[in-house]
Amino acid sequence: MGEFLLEVLSEEIPARMQIRGVKALHENISRILKEQRITSESSETYVTPRRMILVLHGLPECQSDLNEERKGPKVGAPDKAVEGFARSAGVAVADLEERETDKGVVWFATIERKGRAVSEILAETVPQAMADLTWPKSMRWGDHGVRWVRPINSIVALLDGALVSFAFGPVQSGTTTRGHRFLGPEPFEVTGFEDYRDRLRAAHVMIDQAERKALIAEGAARLADEAGLALEDNPGLLDEVTGLVEWPVPMIASFDPAFMEVPQEVLVTEMIAHQRYFPLRDAAGALAPKFVFIANMEGGEGGKVVTAGNERVLTARLSDGRHFWDRDRKATLESRVPTLEAVVFHAKLGTVAERVQRMETLAEHLAASIPGCDPALARRAAHLAKADLSSEMVGEFPELQGVMGAYYARHDGENEAVAGAIAQHYSPQGPSDACPTAPVSVAVALAEKLDTLVGFFAIDEKPTGSRDPFALRRAALGVIRLVLENGLRLPLRQVFDAGVQGYGALAQAGGNVSDDLLAFFADRLKVHLRDEGVGHDLIDAVFAREADDDLVRLMARVKALQSFLATDDGANLVAAYRRAANIVRIEEKKDSASFDGAVDATLLVQDQERSVVAALEEANHVAGPALDDERFEDAMTALAALRAPVDAFFDAVTVNADDAGQRANRLNLLSAIRSTMDRVADFSKIEG
Repeated sequence: MGEFLLEVLSEEIPARMQIRGVKALHENISRILKEQRITSESSETYVTPRRMILVLHGLPECQSDLNEERKGPKVGAPDKAVEGFARSAGVAVADLEERETDKGVVWFATIERKGRAVSEILAETVPQAMADLTWPKSMRWGDHGVRWVRPINSIVALLDGALVSFAFGPVQSGTTTRGHRFLGPEPFEVTGFEDYRDRLRAAHVMIDQAERKALIAEGAARLADEAGLALEDNPGLLDEVTGLVEWPVPMIASFDPAFMEVPQEVLVTEMIAHQRYFPLRDAAGALAPKFVFIANMEGGEGGKVVTAGNERVLTARLSDGRHFWDRDRKATLESRVPTLEAVVFHAKLGTVAERVQRMETLAEHLAASIPGCDPALARRAAHLAKADLSSEMVGEFPELQGVMGAYYARHDGENEAVAGAIAQHYSPQGPSDACPTAPVSVAVALAEKLDTLVGFFAIDEKPTGSRDPFALRRAALGVIRLVLENGLRLPLRQVFDAGVQGYGALAQAGGNVSDDLLAFFADRLKVHLRDEGVGHDLIDAVFAREADDDLVRLMARVKALQSFLATDDGANLVAAYRRAANIVRIEEKKDSASFDGAVDATLLVQDQERSVVAALEEANHVAGPALDDERFEDAMTALAALRAPVDAFFDAVTVNADDAGQRANRLNLLSAIRSTMDRVADFSKIEG
């Protein structure tokens, strides 16, 4: 069984595209080979900044022979149809056979083809698979017609040590590769995967990304520990740096402690976003004036030259940050607000200045529903929330918007609640993001997201399928988290209506925005609850019960139902409910009548009937006030008391009695069981 080695050596591939690219190449090649009746026993993929590597083990020498019969047109069909069938089957018309079938006499073709050498098929497969590979961004180089993520330098293609010859654009496959760009640039021949792997390692290239990642993580942690510091946890940065080096050498360096007067967020952003350095922190979690970087070689004087070079580069970056910091503080946030009139929020939704005015009104309105929220502070925080967009720092580092606004607000002497709200008004931006809890911060964060949702729904830019260019699903989930995690009794319809008023005629022309948003939020809440392990049927059961725009109440009802169904009484009562509902439905259809009338006590002839009536009266007596007071657990407990009498009823009572009056009365009683339970939730939606 054969081994196929493929290496595509190119200029540096962006780190974010490497693993996806080599995986796609492997899938393309495997798919085409499978279509050619060729499969490998196992495979491996590796990727470095400059090379994509695929190894297929256990390939056969030849593809399997093809022996099949293909059914064609009927005998007597037009000659062109018969000729076309023969051509598609790869046989001559004279070789077709007539056979009797249940649909008459039909032409059949017997196809027999000897399997071709796998090396021949690989020579066709690899360039096709490479051409089929779609990159997020690709390029042509020179005057060549093919595209690749970066210009290709060479291709190694070996089957059991023998060259698989093909061309991709201007590059002809060969048996020669080269190592590290600086530490092993000389070309060398390879004969197979083991030889290739070992010789590349000797030429200072680690092809296994998992090995490079582990070396970087362990080396960086060791350097930090030796310095009495700790690495800032950042899995994304670790993955990216792994894709930047072929021969990783972790090193530690320092920067001038004088830069520590600049906000730490600026320093960290400089190190991570611009330089791909690992910040270090002390035991208290404070940023230290040291960092770990990953070189692609050790360099001269035991790494001192490389270290000094990285320190110089970071010093220049940090100097820029300090320059922006000093200049921005010369103007107050208040003085920056008018500049927002020149910043467009969206072509159909006006400027950021207009957005800020809407947020001010909405935040002040929301304050009434947020315990401890000062309406004046909420309005002030919303007024200043976007002002840092015109600062030089945010212009250079857009990811610091809000964060820098808070620093500038404190510098200007603004209330701490205002500064905190400016810092947090974009939060939460994802499921792992912390949710604001300070009252003013909650008000402004809600106002920011609600204004976005109302505006884009008003201009009919709603999410569709996987398309959500304005992150409205994320905004809705952010609102849900803000409401639920802070226990806010927020009437969503009123809030949406207030947001609509802020957009005036634009929102009114956009149909019923509030209704659309309520439906959208119901869907998003289902997603949120599913993520917490709540079954979709429980969510549907509560949502079908009534239209409720109080998320806290809806959540309490769902949790109570979930707890109820986890008990034996709850599970068995649902089964009884389903049995009762099915009987009523079947009999109503049979009689073309509705059995939802009052139960006639004079027609109750068995004790089990009377027990159910008494239990229903007691359940309604307890559950009604409990539901009104939002004591959903008490309402469920009242329903649980129905289990024993309902079970006894089904054991002893014949619903379809011979007496028509008794039959109708008993069907009304079953309908009463259903309606009593439906006061709490629509139990017909519950599965199992």
